[in-house]
Amino acid sequence: MADDEERIALFLDFENLALGARDRGEKLDMAVIMDALTERGRVVARRAYADWNLFSDYRQGLLSQRIEMIEIPQRAGMVRKNAADIKLAVDALEVAFQRDFVTTFVVGSGDSDFTPLVLKLRELNKRVIGVGVEGSTSELLPGACDEFLFYERLLGPGTARSAPRKRRKPDDAEEAEGSELSEISRLVTSTLGGLQRSQNSPVLSSSIKRAIKRKDPTFSEGDYGFRTWGELMTHLQDSSVVELRSGSAEGDPTVDFPSNGGGQAQAFELLRVVVHELEQKNGSPMLSGLKNELRRRQSTFSEKEFGYGGFLQFVKAAAAKGVIDLEWDDVDEDYYLTT
Repeated sequence: MADDEERIALFLDFENLALGARDRGEKLDMAVIMDALTERGRVVARRAYADWNLFSDYRQGLLSQRIEMIEIPQRAGMVRKNAADIKLAVDALEVAFQRDFVTTFVVGSGDSDFTPLVLKLRELNKRVIGVGVEGSTSELLPGACDEFLFYERLLGPGTARSAPRKRRKPDDAEEAEGSELSEISRLVTSTLGGLQRSQNSPVLSSSIKRAIKRKDPTFSEGDYGFRTWGELMTHLQDSSVVELRSGSAEGDPTVDFPSNGGGQAQAFELLRVVVHELEQKNGSPMLSGLKNELRRRQSTFSEKEFGYGGFLQFVKAAAAKGVIDLEWDDVDEDYYLTT
């Protein structure tokens, strides 16, 4: 067994998952979840908590996946906190303290009540993956996890059962595809730019994905139509968004911005043209409001697509390359730009 292999303990709030899937017209298929987990490591503990008299039709599927069913009887007519939630939390913490070899905990639920458990497990230096059903998952829980898997997305893009993505798409299909690719380009380049500013060594492709997952634990390249992260990065290289070079590990290249400027050169040229046109009309333009002028000519413009944290940083980079001149005015307390 490889020393770096993840050892996973699975704890399922089964009622939450099953009822969430049922509300969407589905029957929860545990094989889908188990396939995703076994791709991530070795599942050494598998427990599901519920009153199994209420979910007897799921027993065979759980047995086939070798999941231990913990019986939590429901007492009718009593006002009570869900006993399954409490038992699950106690058992998970017991494993965390007694089984040092367990590196990753999977909490299967969309209930925000599990957020303190997730935070405590991470405090104990455990990686936590959440699994939930879209529509019945609290907004608080995914952000607390290291990674969050939505059941519908595990079914695969394009299937009849897969859930619609949260991001709003334009009505036109071609426009939607373009906006999604622009969205992922900006996400990758802004992350790349941030990593380059915070470290002196070359940025590995895998470190970009890890940073993105820290920002958004629900992120998946499959949402954008790519089978693997490497496929996505190759596409961005082909689109001149990034440049890949051989790294220290095979299959994990270093990532940089294109040496020929790529789309950044076109953005600098757009800035130069806009500044020149404004100069001809009313004299040297101020920095304030200039970004809106660029967007009037190119609605999709964003400095973040080229790894810049803000518009001023983008303009200063253009000035450093001699595209425009930038001068501070103490009276107006703003920068003036000239070509």
